[in-house]
Amino acid sequence: MSNARVAGVGLTHFGVHPERTSRDLFAEAGLAALDDAGVDPADVEGVFYGNFMGELAESQGHQGPLAAEALGVDAPATRFESACASAGAAAREAVKNVRNGEADVLVAGGAERMNNLGTASTTEALAIAADELYEVRAGMTFPGAYALMADAYFHEFGGSREDLAAVAVKNHANALENEYAQFQREITVDEALDAPLIAEPLGLFDSCPITDGASAIVLVSEAYADEHDLDAPVAITGTGQGGDKMALQDRESLVYTPAAEAAAREAYADAGVTAAAVDVAEVHDCFTIAEVLAIESLGFVEVGEGITAASDGLTSRDGALPVNLSGGLKAKGHPVGATGTSQLAELTRILRGDHHNSPAVPDAEVAVAHNAGGTVASAVVHVLEVVE
Repeated sequence: MSNARVAGVGLTHFGVHPERTSRDLFAEAGLAALDDAGVDPADVEGVFYGNFMGELAESQGHQGPLAAEALGVDAPATRFESACASAGAAAREAVKNVRNGEADVLVAGGAERMNNLGTASTTEALAIAADELYEVRAGMTFPGAYALMADAYFHEFGGSREDLAAVAVKNHANALENEYAQFQREITVDEALDAPLIAEPLGLFDSCPITDGASAIVLVSEAYADEHDLDAPVAITGTGQGGDKMALQDRESLVYTPAAEAAAREAYADAGVTAAAVDVAEVHDCFTIAEVLAIESLGFVEVGEGITAASDGLTSRDGALPVNLSGGLKAKGHPVGATGTSQLAELTRILRGDHHNSPAVPDAEVAVAHNAGGTVASAVVHVLEVVE
């Protein structure tokens, strides 16, 4: 079985681009990835495309063919929808196709256009990733849902708003020099604590922004890489996916994310590594509490200990396990359908040594990407390794 090599990556600036369509954004990211890979679009055998809310934001479904057309690719294309894990799910299927020999060259990516709707309409559109019958009709929004999870965590394990603020401060600092990031400015713990509350205990700086953007990766087989003399030292060696009950009230606990735990177990087993081998990670921090839950589910810390990981420096740029060196969703931004492959693009650049934060982890060889949908009813985890 061939490894799926990441031959190239591409990103747009993540931010406010209400005048740009998702196909326009994806064209920029996808063509950049092909150029980075040195791969002719004519060689692409398929496009795996993540998008969540195209019908609501652009009155456009069936976006797979549009994504391929945007790249000048004449190949089958499929849209994947798994809420915020859409691009992660798209990448997972592309990885499996390359590994099992069905294709030698695939593009996986995603795009989302959100700011053209305005804040209220975007919040309403995002809410469809929750249970419409039992959550949305009761007025549940995702800030409210994650606030419930944060409250439950504080009740069971302790912690404070200061601990959550440390996550935001860390991720903003990591995004300072990221040219693709929506927010490139530092914040302090005091600023985070003084910001308006969105859903107590979560404040403005505990929440990711509304973001437009796109990302893409080019995956190739080892045989294709060798035949075309491609410089593709990073491979996705492990992939896993997990699921959970949709509505929070149907779950056994609000302080665990079993979908992420299952995805991580599968990805680690697939790659033949353990959590202890991971040098750097990008996790789905749509809210600061989500990063806490993610690092516990991935096995980086014991359950109940993730809350102090940022304030203790464990997950900082110079810590033992840097998390979200891109700035994460919190500071880099969260164009929902593009986030999963954005994480893979960032980690590939970190492992290749051409990322602005690569000097923080000069010897990194193993990385993990954690992409979650909704309140982690869906989760996709990938392991990336330097394979030369």
